[in-house]
Amino acid sequence: MVKEILSDNTRLGRMIQDYAIITFGLLLFAAGWVLFLIPAEITGGGISGVAAVIYFATKIPVSITYLIINAFLVLVAIKILGANFGVKTIYSILVLTGFFALFQNILKEPLVNDTFLSAILGGMAGGVGLGVVFSRGGSTGGTDIFAMIINKYRNISPGRIILLCDVIIIASSYMVFRSPEKLVYGYVSMWVVSYSLDSFLSGANRSAQMFIISKEYEQIAEYINNEAIRGVTILNGTGWYTKKDTKVIMSVVRKKETSAIFRKIKQIDPDAFISMGSVMGVYGQGFDKLKL
Repeated sequence: MVKEILSDNTRLGRMIQDYAIITFGLLLFAAGWVLFLIPAEITGGGISGVAAVIYFATKIPVSITYLIINAFLVLVAIKILGANFGVKTIYSILVLTGFFALFQNILKEPLVNDTFLSAILGGMAGGVGLGVVFSRGGSTGGTDIFAMIINKYRNISPGRIILLCDVIIIASSYMVFRSPEKLVYGYVSMWVVSYSLDSFLSGANRSAQMFIISKEYEQIAEYINNEAIRGVTILNGTGWYTKKDTKVIMSVVRKKETSAIFRKIKQIDPDAFISMGSVMGVYGQGFDKLKL
């Protein structure tokens, strides 16, 4: 009974933490739009971009257009993808709508008096905000939902669908401004959002594969295994020049852990030979779960 209560409290605590972090990410995302992009009349991607284009053309608030389009997409998604479709996505849509409604008219001019810098800063805030939301299993809906619906019936990558949608949305701003410069700034913002999002999601989880050749391999392996708490595999090798058998340590670690490992190896064996390379993905105990 006590274990069940503790387990329920733990789950509730994690859920509250998830939604609090998602809310913070949505606030960052909204800040990128209301502080930089919208005051500078720059259009980004996604349904936020559609809402911005409509706002620039008609002055209909971004929050209204954003909510209407997403409500339609969510209803279609529930019908096609099932009733258990993303609770966190619906929450994100409602919260982001509220942020747009509250903050859109705070600034009439961008915080910085430079359109290019507004595109960069707005894209960075939007990308990091999305990264925070995605890291907790949330989504801002919009083109993500559209991509999932299309992907159900057509074998087209969701990423490709979202990219195509963003390109078309930003291109449509030309009909409002008739300005190639605004178009370019929109695409700059789109690229910065994408880069910031990828950097945020992969930054803390970047991994490295290390190969270490040392006569003190046992001591180094013990350190990596017992203090760095990472797995170690000892491979048998032969030095072709010396024709001598040698041991090769192979370990996969987080990049942020490599500095401490390098320092320890230098203490143990300054003459150790080390090869380190970035890896695209690591799945298994201590790393990411394998998803099918």
